[in-house]
Amino acid sequence: MLDVIPIRIPSDPLADADDSPLVVDAARLAKLLCLGVRTIRTHDAAGKLPQPIRIGGSVRWHLEEIKRWLGAGCPDRETWEARRASRK
Repeated sequence: MLDVIPIRIPSDPLADADDSPLVVDAARLAKLLCLGVRTIRTHDAAGKLPQPIRIGGSVRWHLEEIKRWLGAGCPDRETWEARRASRK
């Protein structure tokens, strides 16, 4: 089993719109990353995605953080958090 997330960057009509969402749920993240929702949940549990935020009972990801994470080459959560902490 590969330990990387295959990424295809789809054309997303909301990606550059002024009214694009600040956070996305697992279904929207799955669509953006061309993955299934179950795969998103698996990668989250394995620490392969940035840390989500919890709003009530909902799990969401910051869209801008996901974009930066993609630009950084999709490191695992521990590496990503260390990079973020070193920039502060």
